Amino acid sequence: MPIRPEHHFFYPIDWAQLSAAIRFGRAGGCREGCGRPHGQMVYHLGDGRWWDAQAGRWRNGWGRRIRIAAEADLPYRVRRTRVVLAAAHRNHDSSNNADANLAAFHRRSHGIRDRPEHQRRRTLFQRKARGDLFGGPYA
Repeated sequence: MPIRPEHHFFYPIDWAQLSAAIRFGRAGGCREGCGRPHGQMVYHLGDGRWWDAQAGRWRNGWGRRIRIAAEADLPYRVRRTRVVLAAAHRNHDSSNNADANLAAFHRRSHGIRDRPEHQRRRTLFQRKARGDLFGGPYA
């Protein structure tokens, strides 16, 4: 995921090289956990289940094999998306760039993993904005 301009100063100057080492060196160009391959088009059902063309089977969001019943509406539910890997901080602390704290996630899993933290920050900022609006600026 691209880093917002206002967050660039939180990341080290060599973040691009560090990210590439995690995504392609350690993870081998696949998402750690489910194994979705970087840069390839993947068929999915929108709920985490995806078609692993290399293995010729459906997988769930954690990469485990699953069986899908022959549903009449399956062709209408299948979507296609390009997998893009990003290096993510497991504990949401961008100053902690230890190898154990970094993981290769694709957009969906990165967003799901970061959702609680983003909601927490948004609530904090909204509360501060309401305070500025109704109670004046903070001292």
